[in-house]
Amino acid sequence: MNPIVSATDLASELAGFRPPVLLDIRWQLGGPHGRPGYEAGHIPGAVFVDLDAELAGPPGDGGRHPLPDPEAFGAAMRRAGVSAGSPVVAYDGGQGWAAARAWWLLRWTGHTDVRVLDGGLAVWTGPLETETPTPAEGTFTPAPGALPLLDADAAAALARSGILLDARAAERYRGDVEPIDRVGGHIPGAISAPTTENVDQEGHFLPPGELAARFTKLGASETTPEVGVYCGSGVSGAHEALALAIAGFTPALYAGSWSQWSRDESRPVATGPQPG
Repeated sequence: MNPIVSATDLASELAGFRPPVLLDIRWQLGGPHGRPGYEAGHIPGAVFVDLDAELAGPPGDGGRHPLPDPEAFGAAMRRAGVSAGSPVVAYDGGQGWAAARAWWLLRWTGHTDVRVLDGGLAVWTGPLETETPTPAEGTFTPAPGALPLLDADAAAALARSGILLDARAAERYRGDVEPIDRVGGHIPGAISAPTTENVDQEGHFLPPGELAARFTKLGASETTPEVGVYCGSGVSGAHEALALAIAGFTPALYAGSWSQWSRDESRPVATGPQPG
């Protein structure tokens, strides 16, 4: 299944006999909170999902956005109307990171029919509504493990033996700046691959062939044992995982990412433009 859907195709599906469950996941690092934007206008039928509260656990040793408790995540998805066979489309304001986080979590917990609105709400030209829907309770039961997941040790090993991509901005990878976490730099052996380079100027993902060529140039291939990805806290990394999926790869996500790695002062840190 193509993990993204165009605004035109989504509009047709919403008017069809089996419309998808819509998840509005407007969020951006540092705020403001996405709920006021949702209440001001959202795609009809969409349910707001709070990334910080429902798509992540409490910040701490696991990083700024550790994975949520599967049962709590399942309850949030059931509240939104997700059942075992429900088609689901997630969208955000346009950056795509938050929607990709929902996509990855649903896929990781075993839900296969989930896509991201390519370009997000920014490309939606259909109607908006302000009414908050109350969908029937869904039946979704999470079964974690359907996608590969890395912990810190596995990420370190993959950086040595395979391909580990760093989805953050290049200046954070190099360690020139670090506006959020304890220290700048990257996991030794990781390759800089900013997720912003996976989309065009309008925020649409590049075509699959172009994405495949990009990741192949970075070292991924059919013979690569495993491709992993991380970011600051597992949000933009999910966006890069989505780009890899579009390109035909099945990446492993280090969900704790740099926010977890850098909390542990015993973990090595590389700086500069090279993997190290």
